[in-house]
Amino acid sequence: MDLRPPALRSMRRPPRLLAAVAAAVVLAGAGTWTAAVASGDTRAVRVSDQVMAVDGVRLDTTYVTPAGTGRHPAVLLAHGFGGSKQDMRRQAEDLARDGYAVLTWSARGFGRSTGKIGLNDPKAEVADVSRLIDWLAKRPEVRLDKPGDPRVGMAGGSYGGAISLLTAGYDHRVDAIAPAITYWNLADALFPDGVFKKLWAGIFVNTGGGCARFEPALCRMYDRVAESGTPDPAARTLLEERSPSAVGDRIEVPTLLVQGQTDSLFPLGQADAAAKAIRANGAPVDVDWIAGGHDGGDMEASRVEGRVRAWFDRYLKGDKATDTGPAFRITRTGGVDSTDGTVRLRGASATAYPGLHDHRRAVPLTGGTQHIANPAGASPPGVSALPGLGGSGGLSQLSALGVGLSLDFPGQYARFDSAPLTRDLRITGAPTATVRIASTRDDAVLFGKVYDVGPDGTRQVLPAQLVAPFRVTGAKAGKDVTVTLPAIDHEVQRGHRLRLVLASTDLGYASPAAPATYTLSLKGDLSVPTAPAVRTAAAPLPAWVWWLPAAGAVAALALLLTARRRTAAPAPDPELAEVPLVIEGLSKRYARSTDRYAVRELSFRVEKGQVLGLLGPNGAGKTTTLRMLMGLIRPDEGEIRVFGHAIRPGASVLSRVGAFVEGAGFLPHLSGRENLELYWRATGRPPQDAHLDEALEIAGLGDALARAVRTYSQGMRQRLAIAQAMLGLPDLLILDEPTNGLDPPQIREMREVMIRYAAGGRTVIVSSHLLAEVEQSCTHLVVMDRGRLVQAGPVREIVGSGDTLLVGTAVPVGEPMAEKVAALPGVASAARTDDGLLVRLEPGGTAERLVVELVRLEVPVASVGPHRRLEDAFLTLIGGSA
Repeated sequence: MDLRPPALRSMRRPPRLLAAVAAAVVLAGAGTWTAAVASGDTRAVRVSDQVMAVDGVRLDTTYVTPAGTGRHPAVLLAHGFGGSKQDMRRQAEDLARDGYAVLTWSARGFGRSTGKIGLNDPKAEVADVSRLIDWLAKRPEVRLDKPGDPRVGMAGGSYGGAISLLTAGYDHRVDAIAPAITYWNLADALFPDGVFKKLWAGIFVNTGGGCARFEPALCRMYDRVAESGTPDPAARTLLEERSPSAVGDRIEVPTLLVQGQTDSLFPLGQADAAAKAIRANGAPVDVDWIAGGHDGGDMEASRVEGRVRAWFDRYLKGDKATDTGPAFRITRTGGVDSTDGTVRLRGASATAYPGLHDHRRAVPLTGGTQHIANPAGASPPGVSALPGLGGSGGLSQLSALGVGLSLDFPGQYARFDSAPLTRDLRITGAPTATVRIASTRDDAVLFGKVYDVGPDGTRQVLPAQLVAPFRVTGAKAGKDVTVTLPAIDHEVQRGHRLRLVLASTDLGYASPAAPATYTLSLKGDLSVPTAPAVRTAAAPLPAWVWWLPAAGAVAALALLLTARRRTAAPAPDPELAEVPLVIEGLSKRYARSTDRYAVRELSFRVEKGQVLGLLGPNGAGKTTTLRMLMGLIRPDEGEIRVFGHAIRPGASVLSRVGAFVEGAGFLPHLSGRENLELYWRATGRPPQDAHLDEALEIAGLGDALARAVRTYSQGMRQRLAIAQAMLGLPDLLILDEPTNGLDPPQIREMREVMIRYAAGGRTVIVSSHLLAEVEQSCTHLVVMDRGRLVQAGPVREIVGSGDTLLVGTAVPVGEPMAEKVAALPGVASAARTDDGLLVRLEPGGTAERLVVELVRLEVPVASVGPHRRLEDAFLTLIGGSA
């Protein structure tokens, strides 16, 4: 049954006389066929660029198909707002190489397409897509379910994600969709709880080319709401008609929802509403929360595209053996790269989507009754997110850097604090709180946010820079309101506090211009969702990773050679049973010397999940320390404990340690697989403990595993070596100079593996002379010089102790602006660079205050990060002895 509205149904079967005009028509001479081959990929595709006439407008399209013959499932790829079909070209070609006929197009008003922007109007943009499906149904390359009904899926991000959802609701021929970072209800997105999201709305209009480029009804609506600052019912109705929620009960196809965590435009609640509605229709729904969003961050393009492809393989190609991933996946941060501010990522998942309110925990707050002001003109406004300024690696990363961008003006906010947490708390979902609100005026607008406050109380971070606006009518008499705070995934560490803030203004939203006083009090605890079923996978290391250090046969062979020479060891320490490594007072003298030490009085501790970098100049004692740690040599004084067990040559706990120190040896006449099996048999451990399949997956050698190792290239030998080191999936992995001889792409891949390996709850210790790599790979550092410990601690603390910040800007900054920045309070100096500004702070100056002042000066800030690098800190610590 055709569930589309009558207007669309009638357009699908126009009178024969008008078919050439009303249906999608390829304009004469507009189609050009070319062949495209990706670099390193021999699978050619055919590409046709065509302009189609569709119901009075011209749509610029690109059609990409596999070069061979036969029929294939089709995929429609839709671009984001302000983009065009060119944005989807690479993904279209990739899908075509995987056996799909792919059509992408520029939506009305974008690229070379004509027409007015209708924000996915069902009578315009959605009808256009149905016309494109009509066209696909006539193509000889496209598989048909029945005449006129092609096997077709849709994917796209933001604006393109919404058209995917809408078309699935209006056109029953759509078979599977994969929308990303998009909206379910556009009215809720732009008018959340009756508050006008003015900055994002303005960005929408400007990105579209100005109000005149939109359908007249949309232009009139925007002018009206922007002038009044208050959405009216007609405005809501207009946007809801263009929202997937309007046809939510009709979307009955397998749906992969990808939503961004750093997204103040379309937050996680939009995907939550979509998931509930579509699942209620009986359709399969998976949900994936990525690290990026409209406010920046990592969009995880490669991983997401791979998951979309698997989704279509299962539901369009019908390959039921395809693993489409978990029902719910979330990307979590695992530390920060201090060189550029990007966040390290790790995945967690659950077998069912928990929603935003799963397993709530009550957190008591204190604060009493408080009075705050809504200033005249709602100025100066508080600051949370900065829409449109958060590119990848930019302002959206500040909260992950431990820098709180948010600014609340005294007298304009109430705060309610928890006691210091006695254990770590992972918030996954939307916290809620009930507050009593009274106002001197009938209408009140407030902005709720939950901060993570450090132990000293001076540093507070707003997760993902998200805030929840809400309007309270009838507030003069006083009213109890339950506030749903932004949905986040954030871990609050033990000793930190949670702080609920209710502010009267926010830069991104419209507040009442009339002055008012609000009286606020708390009516219960803060309710926090914890979603305990969402867990980080134990060992999800991907097959595509090229990790290239040699592996650790040395340690295991040492166990065999010294097994008969074991001596009595101290009893295990039960208090250290979960601690990967504790070194106390470790010393080792040079051979035949009584007063010259390779290592002297070394003490440090390593916790689970850390990637520890061991640094020092040549002769610092790094390799000696690692050899003692693996039981290869004995210390003269001190003790090493691994998971509470004292290390001695042949100690049984060394079975939990994997190591690479000097390279792995392989028998050249045996295959790669045979070498690994032989090595594991030599350890005497059960075959099932080897986790051989996981190790081979990491190696990524494919058919080469069956070939003799003597035929391997050096890179293949190194990949086999890492698989050998990973056999048994050791809890503690030790790597000495693992990047020697690797090129930059190989080094980057190995960095990713180390981070993901530790993210599964294991620990990695890496010694390397490549300071930039250590800075990007490691969460913690131990710096040695002349055998002694110089400093130990988190990378951020060691590197970030400088007082100079590098402010990246979207465009070059002129000298007059640099002088204005230099005159700001808390700034000692500001100098122009090729990429922006180098700002040195005065004592007491903060990055938080600097960012706010730069925004007020309209400096086009793109990124903020420490100027000091690990190299600077390292040379300072060792006094130039390197």
